[in-house]
Order: sequence, then structure tokens, then C-alpha cells
Amino acid sequence: MFLSTFEKQLDGKRRIVLPQDYRATLSGPGDGLFVFPSIRSKCIEGGGQALFDRYAKMADDLEFGDDLRDSIERNVFGKMQQLQFDPAGRITLPEAFCNRFGMKDWVAVVGLRDRFEIWERDDYLALEQPDLEFAKTGLANMRNAQRLAKLGGAG
Repeated sequence: MFLSTFEKQLDGKRRIVLPQDYRATLSGPGDGLFVFPSIRSKCIEGGGQALFDRYAKMADDLEFGDDLRDSIERNVFGKMQQLQFDPAGRITLPEAFCNRFGMKDWVAVVGLRDRFEIWERDDYLALEQPDLEFAKTGLANMRNAQRLAKLGGAG
């Protein structure tokens, strides 16, 4: 499981050390570390075999030749890279990904349970407050909808 948020500095070779808990999660039998440019946010998305399988299932649920399936496959699997840890526990972020998201110095590594995101630190810091407000509003709306459903729509 990938939890918490960490700030990490990229070295001159675009390497970072992932937290020990992340490395332990990714070191299971048959597991690997997969990263690709997120299709939802301005960041790198990463995870292990479970994340790979989730996107594969999402694509497989669509008919072969479906435009959405093709787009998911091109934008996830077509850009995905499998990374290895060096002996010091570092990964080297792909240069193209770093260039795309302006990652030159500090990054934020954000755990999202079964996956994680790597953001350019200032982009992530700029997102925090609006994201918190979005979550608060969304949670309040969800709770209100649940209350209405419990009451049979009366209210």
C-alpha cells in the first residue's frame, strides 16, 4: 500500500529514493514498478502489478477496436515504462516524463493506496488547497445524496 506524501530531491541523473514502504510493496513475487504520464493529472503515475492489471482490465472491458480502448492502451501502456531499483533503492525517472512535467529539482511523491503520483513539487503544492476544497464539497454532496436516499427522496 502506498500512503503519505514525501518531498524528494532529484539528483543530476533524475534519480529519487522511494520510501522504504513503497519499495517493500513493489518487491513482491512477480511485481514490478510501472510508471507512465497520468491521463488525469499533470504528474507521473506509478505502481506495481496491481495497477498494471487495473488498467489492463479497464481496457479489456471495452471491445477490441473501441476508440476509448485504443486511447487507453496508447496513453497508458504505450507510454508506460518499467523501472528497476538500483542497489541504493533509487529509481531513475524517464527524461521525457521529467521534461513533460517540468521536474528539475524537487518532486512530491503522493501515495494513493494502490498507486502513487510523482508531481513537480510546486505544482503539487498549488493543487493542495483547491483539491482539499473539492474533496470537502464532494464529500458533503455525497453525504447529502446518501441521506436523501435513506429517506426515500423525502426531505
